[in-house]
Amino acid sequence: MNPFAYPTYQAFADMMLPMRHGAALVNHSLDAWPAFGDTSHGRSIRAACELLTLAGLTPVRPPFGIDSVVTEGNPVQIVEEVAAHTPFCSLLHFRKDTAPSHPQPRVLVIAPMSGHFATLLRGTVRTMLAEHDVYITDWHNPRDVPLSQGRFGFDEYVRHVIDFIETIGPGTHLLAVCQPTVAALAAVALMAADDNPAQPASMTLMAGPLDTRINPTRVNELAKSKPIEWFEQNLISAVPFGFAGAHRRVYPGFVQLTAFMAMNLNRHLDSFETMHYERAKGDPAKADTIRTFYEEYFATMDLTADFYLETVDTVFQRHALPLHELEVEGRLVEPSKIRRTALLTVEGEKDDICAVGQTLAAQDMCDKLRPYLKTHHVQTGVGHYGVFNGHRWERQIYPRVRAVIYDNEPRAVVVSSRVRTIQPVSMAAASEAIAAAPAAAAVVDVEVDSAAAATASPNGVGSGSATKTQQASRAPRRRPPATQS
Repeated sequence: MNPFAYPTYQAFADMMLPMRHGAALVNHSLDAWPAFGDTSHGRSIRAACELLTLAGLTPVRPPFGIDSVVTEGNPVQIVEEVAAHTPFCSLLHFRKDTAPSHPQPRVLVIAPMSGHFATLLRGTVRTMLAEHDVYITDWHNPRDVPLSQGRFGFDEYVRHVIDFIETIGPGTHLLAVCQPTVAALAAVALMAADDNPAQPASMTLMAGPLDTRINPTRVNELAKSKPIEWFEQNLISAVPFGFAGAHRRVYPGFVQLTAFMAMNLNRHLDSFETMHYERAKGDPAKADTIRTFYEEYFATMDLTADFYLETVDTVFQRHALPLHELEVEGRLVEPSKIRRTALLTVEGEKDDICAVGQTLAAQDMCDKLRPYLKTHHVQTGVGHYGVFNGHRWERQIYPRVRAVIYDNEPRAVVVSSRVRTIQPVSMAAASEAIAAAPAAAAVVDVEVDSAAAATASPNGVGSGSATKTQQASRAPRRRPPATQS
């Protein structure tokens, strides 16, 4: 363990705090003095002060800021409430103040515990809220959790997922992004082995490191470049005095963020330069976009040492899950036990963190799952972040996620976003319809064939927009090929 890293960083952060506050005060003064603030010199000062205010990390979760969504054509207020709570996590429910006319599928979004807060998935949640009843794992910063609350490792992470699924109830749908895909698959496998009545109806795994032996990225290679003892000696530190979690061994958030920024340092420097230039020339729109991104990106949390080291060891070094060696709470995790939970895997073509093929590996691990319950999608033109945020997520990936969820919704509701309620028909209208049936039959056949062609994927499998009946009619395959938009 490196006992000096965290205290040294905290001392530097405390020293920089007055300077950042001073820069913010200068910007407020420029707002109050527009006659100077709108000049070229005023804009240059504002741009420099803005960079200085960003020169620090925020250890507190930013607000989600989702006040309302449009559901069934009407704006609905959103109320955040805690459905369950542990020392390390809160199950946050985005409850709609006005209930929709039809019950919506309940979805548990499992946020990564990888140095950022759950608000990194703000865009994911906002998109899904219109047509789903959304919950999310709101992980707490370990530096705020006293040592008396015990350890938190990979086993505890999986246990949280299982407990939260049971809290929401049978028929829940899972959506895991990046790092928690391994824990999500392990949780569902254990629930299936126990024939747990709360087994999820569907499981969506997005851009996750399920088998990092496939197309290893730079992140994967770094994780295998040193023995696990090196990570413990050099990257683990203790929370300093002054915090509730003092003396807890953690992998500090600032270390994780530094490592990620170092991978694309020139790109980040270019972004800061662009933000300064756009602000100084008086075109704030692009500068505001960059600033908003980095305000979220610089909101960091620590990871407990137990969870970090166990994840590096089991996922990236030993590849325990694909080699059928992963154990949770002393039990072997067997994805082949999953038989009832529909599976959707999503990958980004340009993902440099979890490369194409690493998430697809779940399709082979769940080898006892019927082919029509398996769907895979590769999104062209997006990197890691674009899989769950941005316009391609909203326009091309989300419709496939929604289709899998609705097509596997077990409750007695409208189970497809393409289905409409059947209206009763009078006897007179029925007689007219029967008389007209021969002439209409040919038209109906043409419409059905056209609809089937439109919904089928280019290679006929796993587009996510085909219904389960359409998928079942296809020849079973060991691994569904990827579809591309």
